[in-house]
Amino acid sequence: MRYQVLRPPYCYRWAVLISVVLVTVSLILSLSWSGAEGTPGAPQPAPQPAPEQPAGTAAPAGTAAPPGPRAPVRTTARSGRFVALTFDDGPDPGYTPQILDLLAQHGAVATFCMVGTQVRRHPELVRQVLGHGMRLCDHTADHDEQLARRDEARMSADITGARTDLRLAAGSDVPVPYFRAPGGNWSDTITALAVRAGMTPLGWSVDSRDWTLPGVPAIVAGVRQAVRPGAVILFHDGGGRRAQTVAALAELLPWLTAQGYQFDFPAT
Repeated sequence: MRYQVLRPPYCYRWAVLISVVLVTVSLILSLSWSGAEGTPGAPQPAPQPAPEQPAGTAAPAGTAAPPGPRAPVRTTARSGRFVALTFDDGPDPGYTPQILDLLAQHGAVATFCMVGTQVRRHPELVRQVLGHGMRLCDHTADHDEQLARRDEARMSADITGARTDLRLAAGSDVPVPYFRAPGGNWSDTITALAVRAGMTPLGWSVDSRDWTLPGVPAIVAGVRQAVRPGAVILFHDGGGRRAQTVAALAELLPWLTAQGYQFDFPAT
């Protein structure tokens, strides 16, 4: 008995053949493109932009970081037998001119750390201080000795407010190279804000303690005992009665000169 071999109709056989050809062509094209990607000169995908730097992360290498806190300077600009005289809490119409006269008599320079409220009352004294070749220092708008405990907005307003007062009094281009915190009460935020405003935080290394009104002999003796080359000496020309300061300065200036000291500004 002979069996008949069944074969699919011609249309199905042609469909199978066409499918095989299409799959083979697709494989050949896929292999060709894969090899082209690794060959020189082959087109490469366009580079994707780098993701934005998340807030609060470190800046990429080569970019400038915002200024941070800086320790207050407590030395003179020049090394050697120099001292820097500084006067706080003025200007005062009764004492600042007397101190300027004494400095001029002895060829001395000094830095005056001025309070904004006083600057607004006596702008002419700011110009007088500059006219004598002295330097200015921002001592905040109202001498708040608790400034380090305030919020950052208040700190910034007090610091930049006094600088604005000084520039209104003496000209918009007047240099204000220093900032001193009231009472020497510093914080990292205060120093960072001062640096950001373009000023050097200014401390001191010798406190005359004239603000305690201890008497002229005590002021003179205290400075003589503590002074060293490079010292920054704290006095006051405002904020209270300063007759003792004026009298003590009249003794100290010739004594410092006799000891071989010269007068300089603080470091910046």
